[in-house]
Amino acid sequence: MADNASSAWADCYWTSRDGLRLHYRDYPADDRPGSRDRPALLCLPGLTRNARDFAALAERFAGAWRVIAPDMRGRGDSAYARDSSTYNPGQYVEDIGLLLAEAGIARYIAIGTSLGGLMTMLLAMTAPERIAGAVLNDVGPVIEAAGLARIGSYVGQGRSFPTWMHAARAIEETQAAAYPGFGIDDWLALAKRLMVLSSNGRIVFDYDMRIAEPLARIEPGTQPDLWPGIANLAGKPVLLLRGGLSDLLSPATLEQMRAALPGAEAVTLPDVGHAPTLDEPAAVAAIERLLARCLD
Repeated sequence: MADNASSAWADCYWTSRDGLRLHYRDYPADDRPGSRDRPALLCLPGLTRNARDFAALAERFAGAWRVIAPDMRGRGDSAYARDSSTYNPGQYVEDIGLLLAEAGIARYIAIGTSLGGLMTMLLAMTAPERIAGAVLNDVGPVIEAAGLARIGSYVGQGRSFPTWMHAARAIEETQAAAYPGFGIDDWLALAKRLMVLSSNGRIVFDYDMRIAEPLARIEPGTQPDLWPGIANLAGKPVLLLRGGLSDLLSPATLEQMRAALPGAEAVTLPDVGHAPTLDEPAAVAAIERLLARCLD
């Protein structure tokens, strides 16, 4: 473990069963009363995202809570898989199980964006007793075909850019519909979440392009049944977030989830598509309410 002297987190590593060195950021709880007795916040990123995606959230809540933000295999500072078929939610959940053991985390609050929300549902199907609460960010047991096709249209293209401005404009080209209120500063910030400066001086996406291969092999109608994961979250504090412009989580599915989780709070964020950044004021306030419920 090597502390980052300029930041509030430690860069930590764990090892997968197939021998990959995987990275996570560990933002510690501080010495205020009760902080270290609380469940950790386990931040699970979307398909092409990494630990940086939760930097603002972690900086907001760390100290009062321990925050764990992993780079899943093939992303960020984690090793790339030798076998691209291991880029699948079941493997990610196995990796997370080993991370929890390595970090000594018995109970946690899952904050899952998109793929991270699918992982949360799978975790709830395998060890629901360890989940103290959950945020499902713009994802549910039913994934809309249009959203999946849109994601598949750009993942794994392997583009590179000479400047951060070029990178930001490229992100805007593919995601403008999801963030209609973004200005250039927002696009630059998003580019720096998604991309990294490579050794040859070009700016590249910070993931293994081969994560697209399993996605391309998904057959229509073959999605696993994740409703048991929703059922296993019943009785726990749960926040269901949906972008009002989302093409991945439909209003109908959100209503079904809310019906299955009578105590859950459902919040739709207007003028945001897939997926909310969790920096939106309404999202921050909803997460704060969820964490308060987890302390009741």
